[in-house]
Amino acid sequence: MALIIDLKPNERLIIGSALITNDDTRTRLHIEGSSPILREKDIMTEKDADSPCKKIYFTVQLMYISDKPDELHKAYFALVNSIQKAVPSTALFFAKISMHILDGEYYKALKEARHLMEHEREMLENVK
Repeated sequence: MALIIDLKPNERLIIGSALITNDDTRTRLHIEGSSPILREKDIMTEKDADSPCKKIYFTVQLMYISDKPDELHKAYFALVNSIQKAVPSTALFFAKISMHILDGEYYKALKEARHLMEHEREMLENVK
């Protein structure tokens, strides 16, 4: 069964290691296969990874689109260690994300990392 993606005009998409930019009209793609796929709304640039939990998301994103995701595990777990020491309430988020990473389920880990970023945002709002 093919994945169907509707792209808005000029919307970007990553399939595997290729960045694809839509033309000026809506497009519907039917994609078959198992390459990693990220819509523009889910893509984070390194510049936008400007908080500890966004750096986690960015690292997991790199794992998801990488041919050798294991090479990023060390950097990921170093970030987890430093964040979890500073903010123990992140432990449950990291348990879920890490489980998916160790199982090779990087897209699921990416989805869990979104919840972690939301937790970070809520915590920062409560500090103000």
